[in-house]
Amino acid sequence: MPEIRGQSLAGKTALITGAARRIGATIAATLHAAGANVAIHCRGSMPAAADLSASLNRLRADSARVFPADLLLADAPAKLIASVVEWTGQLDVLVNNASSFYPTPVGSITEEQWDDLVGSNLKAPLFLSQAARPQLKAQHGVIINIVDIHAQRPLRNHAVYGAAKAGLAMLTRSLAKDLAPEIRVNGISPGAILWPEDGMSRETRDLILRQIPLARTGSPQDVADGVLYLAHDAHYVTGQILAIDGGRSIGW
Repeated sequence: MPEIRGQSLAGKTALITGAARRIGATIAATLHAAGANVAIHCRGSMPAAADLSASLNRLRADSARVFPADLLLADAPAKLIASVVEWTGQLDVLVNNASSFYPTPVGSITEEQWDDLVGSNLKAPLFLSQAARPQLKAQHGVIINIVDIHAQRPLRNHAVYGAAKAGLAMLTRSLAKDLAPEIRVNGISPGAILWPEDGMSRETRDLILRQIPLARTGSPQDVADGVLYLAHDAHYVTGQILAIDGGRSIGW
């Protein structure tokens, strides 16, 4: 659990999609430690989401709540935003973190994989942002999209995922222009933060580490700290995508 760093987001409400585990959970805990009420979205990780919500509510009563939703359903983004606003009466920060990630070798790509990867990484952030626009405009709020350094440089056998994240990068810049001046829109592109849950060979890990100038992986807290900066401190920053990757994207 991150240490409390004052109450810079006190009275604010933040929705973090895909917040039950891994990076999303750390983002939720970090924004909560800064004083925000956090809406913890999940699709299939209800036990982990419930545990996170309970731990945060022990620190501050009714400051966290779980909002399950399948964001691939057409009406889910608008319903999710409405549910969060019904809870606290406002929405100040939207973090589009939920993401499917798996290989799609050319020759075996299915429409189901396309719908899932593009739906979670690009379509859902767009329609969540659109649904949240009135509330965020009223609050002079913030949208933060979790992109990926592979939005710029392709990852072998991940053509659909890479294309979706590249689209999210452009969506970030487009929304920054379209929603200004009331709403700031930025992104974060993580590098090697957590190794994939389905495993990775030692050889592949060593190759990635050799491509990182800082010669180590980052942590979910590194990403969460970037989100907190963009949510609270970056008053004159919009349309930017911050690479949190140990320098990997500058030269591999």
